[in-house]
Amino acid sequence: MHPAGTLEWNEVRFLVSAGEASGDMYAASVVGHLRTAFPSASFYGCAGPKMQDAGVTPVIDSTSLAVVGLAEVVGHLPRIYGQYRKLIRFAEESVPTAAILTDSPDFHLRVARHLKRLGVPVFYLVAPQVWAWRQERVREIARLVDKLFCLFPFEESWFRERGVDATYIGHPLAAMVSTTATRAEFFDRHRLPTDRPLVTLLPGSRAGEAVRHLPVLLDAVALLRQRRDLSVLLATPKGFAARAVFSTFRERIGALSIQVIENEAWDCIGHADLALAASGTVTVEAAILGTPMVTYYKVNPLSWWAGRRLVKVPFLSMVNLIAGRQIVPELIQYDMTPARVAAEAENLLAGTKQADRMREDLAHVRAALTSEGDPLRRTADLIGGKLAESKAPSHTLIYSGRQ
Repeated sequence: MHPAGTLEWNEVRFLVSAGEASGDMYAASVVGHLRTAFPSASFYGCAGPKMQDAGVTPVIDSTSLAVVGLAEVVGHLPRIYGQYRKLIRFAEESVPTAAILTDSPDFHLRVARHLKRLGVPVFYLVAPQVWAWRQERVREIARLVDKLFCLFPFEESWFRERGVDATYIGHPLAAMVSTTATRAEFFDRHRLPTDRPLVTLLPGSRAGEAVRHLPVLLDAVALLRQRRDLSVLLATPKGFAARAVFSTFRERIGALSIQVIENEAWDCIGHADLALAASGTVTVEAAILGTPMVTYYKVNPLSWWAGRRLVKVPFLSMVNLIAGRQIVPELIQYDMTPARVAAEAENLLAGTKQADRMREDLAHVRAALTSEGDPLRRTADLIGGKLAESKAPSHTLIYSGRQ
């Protein structure tokens, strides 16, 4: 450990950790901004591909933590605990100047507990959704986290009222999400007919999510095709089609003439007439792009039985929570059936005013998520400023970012 005020530029070390693809993207951007302020700093931690591209040395790979559901996690606990111990051992041997933990609270609050014992300041990006369930954890957050960065406007006051130093920064996706091609260019590139609606399937980026959701979605597509001509895309992350799990559905996807497009999610969503989207970050992306959607989610039945008793919010879709009312359909667990998905989709494709009303509502959601300036630059500025302030007595650590 370094005594306060003796830290030199070349000694600045950041532990950066993210357990989700979206968190990997956000943390990578923060690292990029911090590099400008701390040009000789080193970065290590739990890193996915974007953080690694940004120069974060991977002690562990973030893809090893991507598991959802209470019951699903149980089988992975030994491996996840092994990854946790590996990260902590490295932190003990190379004590960081500060830690930036992103999302994944089950993993990161445990990491924060150990880092606080080492005297490491903890900055937490993407506030854990304890306002929705497990609210008692807010006391642990107040004790362990030096600064919490919130992506949703209602979160700052909720956390501050409970003793957490929280700041609403705006949602990074509001400034990031956009299409890269015009609709005509996109349709031409993928040889899509222009005389029929385009539906994009978004079953989730994790293999487990796709396995649970795709059978229902494929059956729903078959029902919709009985009623109208459609073009259907399956938007997947890069490399997803090569995974073993995808082979289970390859024949059925081909039989339904569903085109699989990798690594073009924002174009697939932005140019679609309708998105069938797994509840999560992708629904926020669809809202920002203004695409009408039907949301859904299924977990292991045991996870559903245990988790539903803990949820304290009226909606599970973040889009509806931000709006304060239901503006997009939610088909959760047993409500997610082929017939229900097809019926909700048909309502939005039928040329009624429902889709137009949803677009207007989604525009309000986008406005609520938009803040002045780059949220992730602001995050880096706040982190850098707080560290410089803590080292002010000897003026050996000077922060060059913007306040």
